[in-house]
Amino acid sequence: MEIMLAYDHSRNARIALGAIQQMFGPLKPSVTLVSVVEDIGSATSGADELFTEQYQDQKAGVEAAAAELMAAGFDAKVMLAEGDARKMILRATEERQPDLLVMARHSHHADGGPLGFITKKLDALVEEFDHMTFGSVSAFLARRAKCPILIIPTHVPASSMQAAE
Repeated sequence: MEIMLAYDHSRNARIALGAIQQMFGPLKPSVTLVSVVEDIGSATSGADELFTEQYQDQKAGVEAAAAELMAAGFDAKVMLAEGDARKMILRATEERQPDLLVMARHSHHADGGPLGFITKKLDALVEEFDHMTFGSVSAFLARRAKCPILIIPTHVPASSMQAAE
């Protein structure tokens, strides 16, 4: 069994990672973590530095997640991509044809830290804008992906999810 996990090293992505371990642990499927760094789209050197920093952080995070899966006995691979997350994840599913795409549902729960309140408000604003214009990543993929999709709710602890037998 080949599972593809959309992973951006956010709180929600870590919840989805835990859900895979909880739900599919006995099956020990092969897991490909696909991580997309969105291009900032500016020609300034400051934007380049920000992109490089984000790319390095996300690369380290997805590699740590793969190492966590391998330590738990899973076969894990990493795919890093740059660009529009919706299109790059869709392309990854078309190329790899996984048996299942797993992704976390977007939520208003921001990662911790001193700026969590501000992040939460900005996140809510961006989500509302996304719904008005493009739709969410999960909605986009649900309409276009040719493989089954499992969207993990992010308000439920991973420990409360069990695989159906």
